[in-house]
Amino acid sequence: MEKEKKNWDISFDIHLIKYSEIDPIEASKRTNIPFDSELSRFTLVALGYKLYAEWPVFKLIPADDNKKTCPKALYGFEMQILAMRVLYLGSHAPSTGIFKAYRELPWGNVYDVNFNGRCIKRFAYGFGFKPDVFAKAAEQLSGKKVDFGDVAYDFPFLGDITCRFILWKPDDEFPPSAQILFSDNCVIMYNAEDLAAVGDVLISALKEMS
Repeated sequence: MEKEKKNWDISFDIHLIKYSEIDPIEASKRTNIPFDSELSRFTLVALGYKLYAEWPVFKLIPADDNKKTCPKALYGFEMQILAMRVLYLGSHAPSTGIFKAYRELPWGNVYDVNFNGRCIKRFAYGFGFKPDVFAKAAEQLSGKKVDFGDVAYDFPFLGDITCRFILWKPDDEFPPSAQILFSDNCVIMYNAEDLAAVGDVLISALKEMS
C-alpha cells in the first residue's frame, strides 16, 4: 500500500515522462479510450464531459463544445494525474454490475480510514444538510438516480467505471452520513490512491455545480 501511495505521489514531471513514453495505439486498445492519430490526442469522458488528452506532450483540456460548462475539477491537478495514470497503467474491463465499498477492494482495508475522512465524510457533511443541492448538481454531471439511502446517484467516470454516491439526511439523533461505492471493474483501471483521487475529483465537481 505504501508503495502504491508513493507511486501516485511521484513528481508531476515523472508522470509526464511515463505518459510520453507510452505507445498510444497500445494504450488505446488496453484502456478502450479512443486515440486520434491525426490529431495526436486521446478522447476521455468523465461525468458526461468530453476531455482531450494530448500526446506525447501532455495537456488535458475540455472539448470545445463544453469548455464553458465543464467543472474545473475535471481538468485540474488531480484529474491530470489520474488521466495520465489511467493511460499508462490502466486496463479496461466490463463491470459485472456489482458495487463494492472501498474497504471491500483488495487493498481497501489498509487505506479505508483515510478514504473515509478524505471522501465519505467530506461528501456527507458537504451535502447531508442539503440533499436537494446534491441532487441538482448530480443531474448536471450525468448522474443517474438510484434507489438507495435518502438520495443516491450513479456517476460515469474514466475507464467505464461507475461511482455510486449515497446520502442519508441527519435526524434528531444522528448526523448526516454517506457511502461511496465503486463498480467492481475499478480494480483493473485504478489502485487505492487513484480511487481516493476519483472521490476527491467527483466531490469537487459536485461542489462546483452546486
